[in-house]
Amino acid sequence: MTAPAVPRVGDPERGTLDKAADENFPVAPFFLPRAWREDLMAVYGFARLVDDIGDGDLAPGGADARLLGVSATAAEDRLALLDAFEADLRRVFDGSDAPPRHPLLRRLQPTVRSRALGPEPFLGLIAANRQDQLVTRYETYDDLLAYCELSANPVGRLVLAVTGAATPERIRRSDAICTALQIVEHLQDVTEDLGRDRVYLPAADMKRFHVKESDLATGTAGASVRALIAYEAERAGDLLNEGAPLVGSVHGRLRLLLAGFVAGGRAAIKAIAAAGYDVLPGPPKPGRLRLLREVGVTLRGEG
Repeated sequence: MTAPAVPRVGDPERGTLDKAADENFPVAPFFLPRAWREDLMAVYGFARLVDDIGDGDLAPGGADARLLGVSATAAEDRLALLDAFEADLRRVFDGSDAPPRHPLLRRLQPTVRSRALGPEPFLGLIAANRQDQLVTRYETYDDLLAYCELSANPVGRLVLAVTGAATPERIRRSDAICTALQIVEHLQDVTEDLGRDRVYLPAADMKRFHVKESDLATGTAGASVRALIAYEAERAGDLLNEGAPLVGSVHGRLRLLLAGFVAGGRAAIKAIAAAGYDVLPGPPKPGRLRLLREVGVTLRGEG
């Protein structure tokens, strides 16, 4: 058996891309055409790095900060890093001869040019992570949806653009799926997010179900927390159902890829339900068999 590759010390590009193996769904699965896989990995590298900046999860040593031209004294300043990353992103789009400083953005540049991608989805992801530094609570569900418009929906739009499948109706369906996936992730990560002083459960919903923040800090969820999680999971399921016709609107390997996204969300919701909606001990994760079943259901247009 071959030992897994270990990223070279000080190789932030490889270290970031290697995180794809830990995501909830395949980023660039083997069955896709090679050109799609390469472009999707380039997009993933951007999205993963901007999230790592926003979450304070960069590799130790400050290599990313140095690449972005951020001084050692500001290397822990997430807003300064996001500003520098946005400035470097501008080099991808401004047509200048100066290449981007960060290797992940240099990797992204050919994808942007060959797929005629605009800057808006990338700027949206940066804006979402900037918002995470300034906004840690959401009053209403609509407020949360507005956040997902920045933090999640650009990813689906980029997948459609890379694969040449973007239309207004498909984008609308994709937005519903991506928002649902973001909400499901928030439900799985209630404890982790609280540790970062973030709560993505809308305050109005918490009040409706008589849930206080202190109830989220316990080792196991009480009845009120479980009822709240069940309510938000049902909302996410409705969004997945709204977006699911996207799968049937495309063909071939893209159809399988998109089915995997929808199935991943549905399987995660069922895992949350199987845990009795108690997400506080840790993220309920679906097994591989459950995920494969949901892929089949989604491909058949059921569910």
